[in-house]
Amino acid sequence: MRVTKHEHAALVIELDGAKLVVDPGSFTDPIDDLRDVVGVVITHEHADHWTPAHLERIAKATGGVPVYAPAGVAASTDSFDITVVAPGDTVRLEPFVLEFFGGRHAVIHESIPVVDNVGVLVNDRFYYPGDSYAVPAGRDVHLLAAPVGAPWLKIGEAMDFVLAVAPHRAFGTHDMTLSVIGRTMGRERLAWAVQQGGGEFLALDPGDSAEI
Repeated sequence: MRVTKHEHAALVIELDGAKLVVDPGSFTDPIDDLRDVVGVVITHEHADHWTPAHLERIAKATGGVPVYAPAGVAASTDSFDITVVAPGDTVRLEPFVLEFFGGRHAVIHESIPVVDNVGVLVNDRFYYPGDSYAVPAGRDVHLLAAPVGAPWLKIGEAMDFVLAVAPHRAFGTHDMTLSVIGRTMGRERLAWAVQQGGGEFLALDPGDSAEI
């Protein structure tokens, strides 16, 4: 299985000739070569994690594929057929098995509503929490996409999240709001956290991939 990082929080996961797109949002450039996409996962309703333009582009390239997202996403649009998922759900979308965790977005500020958010575990090996610190308890995560910069993120809490997951390998995501210096500092902190469990940190930039 190959995981490719795109701008900000977008990811493309490939296995056996099929692709899964995760969180193609407003900070993400159009994703090329969508013909083999079999599904889309949206972790929550914020625009930096999905846009109508990205979903329309995927639908045009594929003829239409399932879109899995929490209830908040479904409630925010009438233009797309969203399959609602919640923590504890498992979806089989060959060759992928998707398990969902968490339930709520991390708190930005008490004045800002907290929305639905799901983390997704793919084939029991790759985990991405969306905008949360939801831990897939009891799972042996081989590769973790760990948020490194956000209005809701304190780097010490992000480090604690990585320590709790204890992945074999990890890379930073959710990073388009950071300067180059800020991103580098955040990556260094997450690298320390990964290494405490004997793991390895990967400094992936948009277009870079990791094999599991």
